[in-house]
Amino acid sequence: MASSLLMNHGLGLRNATLSFGLKPCRPAAGNDTRTRRWRSPEAVLIPNYHLPMRSLEIKNRTSVDDIKSLRLITAIKTPYLPDGRFDLEAYDSLMHMQINNGAEGVIVGGTTGEGHLMSWDEHIMLIGHTVNCFGTSIKVIGNTGSNSTREAIHASEQGFAVGMHAALHINPYYGKTSSQGLVSHFETVLSMGPSVIYNVPSRTGQDIPPSVIHKISQNPNMAGVKECVGNDRVKEYTDQGMVIWSGNDNECHDSRWTYGANGVISVVSNLVPGLMHELMFQGKNPLLNSMLMPLIDWLFREPNPIGLNTALAQLGVTRPVFRLPYVPLPLERRVEFVRIVEAIGRENFVGEKDVQVLDDDDFISVGRY
Repeated sequence: MASSLLMNHGLGLRNATLSFGLKPCRPAAGNDTRTRRWRSPEAVLIPNYHLPMRSLEIKNRTSVDDIKSLRLITAIKTPYLPDGRFDLEAYDSLMHMQINNGAEGVIVGGTTGEGHLMSWDEHIMLIGHTVNCFGTSIKVIGNTGSNSTREAIHASEQGFAVGMHAALHINPYYGKTSSQGLVSHFETVLSMGPSVIYNVPSRTGQDIPPSVIHKISQNPNMAGVKECVGNDRVKEYTDQGMVIWSGNDNECHDSRWTYGANGVISVVSNLVPGLMHELMFQGKNPLLNSMLMPLIDWLFREPNPIGLNTALAQLGVTRPVFRLPYVPLPLERRVEFVRIVEAIGRENFVGEKDVQVLDDDDFISVGRY
């Protein structure tokens, strides 16, 4: 009974095929499908599971040498609306101020930009927005690093797809790995495109040792290292011809002019980009460096970006909105900031409004965003 139904069903399909003018499929001559060994499609056998880039994407890529030439890179702040969403109007204003005052590059969604408080959709959107609006005037380096190699690969693919010029990659934090694991992680993500390696043991809990940096330094996509360990480490690398950016504003003057660093990836340049440009481009200037030290010390007395978020709100260039767990500095620190601005000169800071102290009630903390 069952075989009869199957036979009738098969005849019905054959007749339906013929009625539409289609020829039933037949095995090619000499190709017996009953005995032929199955082979997987060639695409499945590609050993690298990253999709190859289209020629247009490769053509539009920024060269590694272009990234290596940068002197002043600002770790740009991400401002918020009262409901916790991005304030793109304020963000664009901050970007214009950076470009007009000589910054050559920005880190989007870094620690200062609170990338760790963003979803990846938000993160990639902000990178794409920055590229689309400002990418012809400034280099956009997206923080697409992660402690998960898979996540770093995916985020970097997306970042380069929306046009970022380079990626910033940190070493895996919390779930730390071995030195060989660090090499494997970085070699994998470096294959995506021009990249800056970021070493900040105070945040990751693990120093990237020089042995690891030496091994990956030959990769053609490695632009350089943002180094936060100190100037002795900077000198060790620059003596060997590596490109290094100081990751510490309080050390960047000496890093640049005494220890051979290319420049700085700066937080304080969010506030005084013109002065930081002068510090990086106009030769040794210990007087200017000393003048900036009270501001730098104030900015980092609490973990970054707490001080920066408070300062930009007091300057009136961003709304006083904080995504938790960040909260504003206490009143006495806000009063101290007003005095620092007056000592350096309000004209040297971003924005045009008078600096204000702001009351506790002026600040908004957002937990769901």
